[in-house]
Amino acid sequence: MSRKLSTFICQNCGTETSQYFGKCLNCNSWNSIVEEIKRKGSKQQDIKNNKKSIPFNEITSKTISRFTSGFREFDRVLGGGIVPGSVILLGGEPGIGKSTIVLQSAGKISLSEKVLYITAEESLEQVKIRWERLNQSSKDLKIFAETNLSLIIEEIKRINPSLAIIDSIQAIHNHEMESSPGSVSQVRACSSELQTLAKENNIALLIIGHVTKDGALAGPKTLEHLVDTVINFEGDNISSHRLLRSIKNRFGSTFEIGIFEMLEEGLREIKNPSSIFTNKENTSGVTTTITNEGSRPLAVDIQALVNKTFYSNPRRTTTGISINRLHQILAVIEKHVGIKSSQFDCYIATGGGFEINDPSSDLGVAISILSSLKNIPPLANSSFIGELGLSGQVRKSNNLRTKIEEAVRLGIKNIVVPKLEEELHNNFQNLINIKEISNIKEAVDYSLSE
Repeated sequence: MSRKLSTFICQNCGTETSQYFGKCLNCNSWNSIVEEIKRKGSKQQDIKNNKKSIPFNEITSKTISRFTSGFREFDRVLGGGIVPGSVILLGGEPGIGKSTIVLQSAGKISLSEKVLYITAEESLEQVKIRWERLNQSSKDLKIFAETNLSLIIEEIKRINPSLAIIDSIQAIHNHEMESSPGSVSQVRACSSELQTLAKENNIALLIIGHVTKDGALAGPKTLEHLVDTVINFEGDNISSHRLLRSIKNRFGSTFEIGIFEMLEEGLREIKNPSSIFTNKENTSGVTTTITNEGSRPLAVDIQALVNKTFYSNPRRTTTGISINRLHQILAVIEKHVGIKSSQFDCYIATGGGFEINDPSSDLGVAISILSSLKNIPPLANSSFIGELGLSGQVRKSNNLRTKIEEAVRLGIKNIVVPKLEEELHNNFQNLINIKEISNIKEAVDYSLSE
């Protein structure tokens, strides 16, 4: 005989309580707590433990053998490919292209590995329509349309694929729980059972999760602690570019990115992303910086527009960089260059709206602001790299070698950087004109001389 257990779970953050509250005590969201009921058997199952603890030095390490996802950009974000037995969570907004990239990848992987694609949101006919539009080829790819967790697990065990794809976790239902599909408890319970299955059978598992516009259903945040790798698929409705960004990765570095372009026939990886974020134009207010995203250097244009303000408080607007960083850079300019930035509106945007978190772009932002203010184009065919300190000095940045190598590869003739080590300077002095500066005043005198 089974009994029913009732608990109250916040659909926003997953906090469980024994009684109902109008406001979640953890995330302070209103009307997000829902009662969920789970059937639980009255008899406990006897668990036989066949495993024993062993000394640490008796553990034998194995070399991780990965298989390719079919996309070099996808493999880069994963840390070199898909690890057997790993659990990957791919998250993103509805309609961004998650099913498209996964279906394309499944077709490519099936040419050398066995793949099972489980579609819980679409029928087999709908998946076939997308497949024909993508014009893909496959060899050992099987499609299974089901929402019942028990049947899905049985099919995975029967097929025993190298990769199983769940599209998507919000639509799968565990019949032992009375809550609706997509609720926090359903998402966690289904993901936990699938994770156990993947680890025990050494099956790579790729789970698609999404968040709705109103945030009513549980999103990928609920699953992050369960999985090995968390990847976010980013983009917008205007631009055709899509970014795969690694947020968590137990088998590779985090904050790696892969760049794709959405076309009518599916996603195409962009092998030279610097070309889409730079125009190599020599106009006032535009500079080029080189930033690192994970292990990859990218050249990105920084555009500035500075106008005399007509307001008591000047406007500050940014796209692609933090507004707080702009305030700090303007304060440094006012203090150490002697220009009253409080008299001007300032608008900053990066090429393609690309989000830059690397502080080495500070120098490029400062030069673009001063170039726009003085209406003087900066030094032609140049790149600016360096973090601005509050005392006006230009500080060293990480991965300078790879950034200079990227500038050389792109054919940039001049690069303005902080003081380099002698060995690094000698390695590149015959390939690019390197100007080493120690403070913002030196950079301005060199870059904006008429």
